[in-house]
Parts: sequence; C-alpha cells; structure tokens
Amino acid sequence: MDAQQIRAAYLAMMAERGHTIIDRASLVPHDDPTTLFTGSGMQPLLRFLLGETHPAGNRLADVQPCVRAQDIEEVGDNRHTTFFEMLGNWSLGDYFKAEQIPMFWSFLVDVVGLDPNRIYVSVFSGDAEHGIPRDEESADIWTDLFQKAGVSADRVDLITEEHGNDVGNQGARIAFYQDKNWWSRAGGPNEMPVGDPGGPDSEVFYYFPQVVHDTAYGRFPHQNSDGGQYLEIGNSVFMQYRRAAGDDGAGFAELPHRNVDYGGGLERIAAAAIDSPDVFRVSLLWPIIEKLQGLSGKSYDDETHAMRIVTDHVRGAVFLAADGVSPSNREAGYVMRRLLRRAIRFATELGVENNVLAPLVDVVADIYADSYPEVGEKRETIVKVLQKEERAFRRTLNKGLRELRHIAKENRPITGDDFFTLSDTFGFPVELSTEEAQRQGLVLSTDWRAEFDDRREEQRRRSQAATKLGAHE
Repeated sequence: MDAQQIRAAYLAMMAERGHTIIDRASLVPHDDPTTLFTGSGMQPLLRFLLGETHPAGNRLADVQPCVRAQDIEEVGDNRHTTFFEMLGNWSLGDYFKAEQIPMFWSFLVDVVGLDPNRIYVSVFSGDAEHGIPRDEESADIWTDLFQKAGVSADRVDLITEEHGNDVGNQGARIAFYQDKNWWSRAGGPNEMPVGDPGGPDSEVFYYFPQVVHDTAYGRFPHQNSDGGQYLEIGNSVFMQYRRAAGDDGAGFAELPHRNVDYGGGLERIAAAAIDSPDVFRVSLLWPIIEKLQGLSGKSYDDETHAMRIVTDHVRGAVFLAADGVSPSNREAGYVMRRLLRRAIRFATELGVENNVLAPLVDVVADIYADSYPEVGEKRETIVKVLQKEERAFRRTLNKGLRELRHIAKENRPITGDDFFTLSDTFGFPVELSTEEAQRQGLVLSTDWRAEFDDRREEQRRRSQAATKLGAHE
C-alpha cells in the first residue's frame, strides 16, 4: 500500500468501527495562544479529552496535518520531517486498552500488511512513588496478539532510555520504560501540575534489520533508541489519571472517564509498508525528490541531506500557505520564512540558483489535491507567495554568503555583531546564519547570542523612539 491508500484505508476502518470522521484542524491554532502550530492530532481535541462533550460523539477519528518547528534541525536524517500527517482515533469514555490495542494491531498487520515479526512495542513500567501500577494489562494484550501470530513475546525492563542504550533490549519484543511511556502535557508524573490529566501509553516500533545501529546513540539498540533500527510508527495513550491535590501534592486519582488518544505517523507507516527506513521514499515525498533531481541534475543518493531538507521544507511551507500563513518576521510567518530560506539555501547548494519553489509547489499540489482540495484550489496563490519570498531572498543570499566568507578570511570567531549585520542587512535569519557559519567551519564567539540580542534590543528601542517622534511631528 502507498501512503494515499493507507490514509484512505485507515479512515474507512475507523468508520466501520463506529468512529465519526472529523475534519482536520488548521495548522495555525486560532484558540490556543500557547503554541504556534498544530503539532499533533490530539492538540485540537484537548478540551474534549479533559471532559467536554464532543458534538460528534465519543468515538472520533481523523488525519491531521502537523508542523513541529522544533524538529527543523533534525531534518536531513531518514525519519524526521517538520511537516507530517498524523492518523488519529479517540475514545472519550468509551473503549479502552482491550479494544484499542487489537484494533491498531489489526490495522498494521491485516490492513497495511506489516510483518508481525518486525513489530516491537513498549509499555509503562509503573511508578511506585505515585502509586501508579505497572501496565501489565497492555503487555498481556500484546503478548496474546504476538503469540497468535506465531511471534515470540519476551519482555525486558529498561526503565530509562539511558539504561536501554547500555544493555539493549536483548531481542525482547516488549520493553518496559517509565517516563518514556507516560503521557502528560508537562512530561513525566513528577512534572505534572495538580489537576492535569495523564496516563501510560504504549508505543509501536517497526524494526529494520538492514540498518546498522548508530553507536553514537548508545552501545546497543532498543525500542526507544535513536540508533536507526527501530522506527516509532504509533502511540496509544491511555489517559486515566489526574494529578490530585494532597499534603505533598504527589497523589494521583482516576479520571471519571478513561480516554484513548491514538496517533500514528502516516509517512512512517508508509515507509514500513515498503520496507524502507527512509521516509522520503514514500509516495507523499518521493515525487518531490524526483522533481528536485530533474531540476538539479544530481542524484538523491549523492545529495541525500540537501534534497531531504528542500523537500520537507517546501512541503511544509505549501501547507502553511494553504492555511493562510505568509512569510514574515513574526511568529508563524517567521517559521515559514525560515523554512523557505533554508530550502532556497540548500537548493543553491544543489546548483538550482533560480526558481526552485514554483515547480516544487506544483508537485506538492498534485500529490495532495485529492486528499486536501484546498491545496490544489489555492495553487496559484501559494506559488505567488513562495515566489515572492524566493525573489527577495535570492537578492541577498549571495551577498550574505560573501560576507561570511569575508569573515572567515579574517581568521577570528564570528560575533553577535556579525550575526546582527547578516540578519539586519542581508536578511539572513540568525538560525540560518549560525548554521551556515558552522558549515563553513567558523568558530562562534562564546557570547555571540548575548551580543546579538543586545543589538536587536537596541534596534527595537530606536524604532520605538522614531515612531514616537514621528507621531509628535
């Protein structure tokens, strides 16, 4: 199955099992000032998970486009993207572990066709300090599913990611962790404020034996290692507790209604379906790579890192534009500008020195026009928005690169004043400037950030003074 077929099959299966299919939310939340972007399928539904009644009922499902700008520096490896689609289903006080885990298993194995021998899971190891039991129920359900498929289901206690890095999972199918398998808005049980909900979760990973474990992430591989062999493809949160008030504020109480919050990465499941540890080879991304190969005359195998960055960033920017975002120097617009300027910079490295964005917008729009009609319908507007940003940045890109090369010849650390000049004069976002400086092997001064912030604050004060003076005149 390709990604488009997986998306359709998931929604069909959820509808058959009594879920109402709800519309996706905007990438830019309009009623949540705490975050710039919708970063998970759960985020728009949080108030319903906290107890508010949803008008569509207590069984819901959708496919939610997401943006996680915090992952921008990770893009370039085989699995991180700033934009992705999240398959989601929710039970608001209806079914729980006994139905959710087999339903997810059936989707992966019976519908998508994944090999049960390559599926590994993790569950919550318990927290004696807070009186939260070890999640033997989830482990037993997984054991039964594995055994019925003729797969061994050994268990191992790893507790922390660090311990897992030292000892590995020793081939165990089910790994127990503590904070890594606990969900709350704040983190582990200790970090939760009074009144907040949370609960254990069970994560599912697909194993790629063809990947050599990267020992930079620990001596041995295990489910929660970033070493590359295990790719997380889904997570079921069993939200059943709230932090309760008490003499020491450490108590937990059961929620009146237990909820299920499932999220699965569409691109990652699609990668597992084609037995590729590289998510950029799935049907939602590979056509963009192919177009980029044609524009640059270079191959993906030779220019993997740069092509992944351009592909991811342009796709994300297209969806942001479809949801009404324009490049700017503030909030969501600033992130969009950073994505586009990084894409343009890496396209230049590939030898595409003009008009890279418009041809890639067409490819993205063709990929998503059926599933997200708004992307196809707004194609011309999106092209205009992105082309305008490309023309503006192209005018300053070469000047900024020359300035960096000039600094490099001075054989000195690059300072906050240098970065401010690059930002103020040449239009380089500071994140792009620091990244480019490091790519050129420049040493950054130890206090460059404070210097940069001081210059920016000084400019802000001057701008305010000029505005007040103009008003008096």
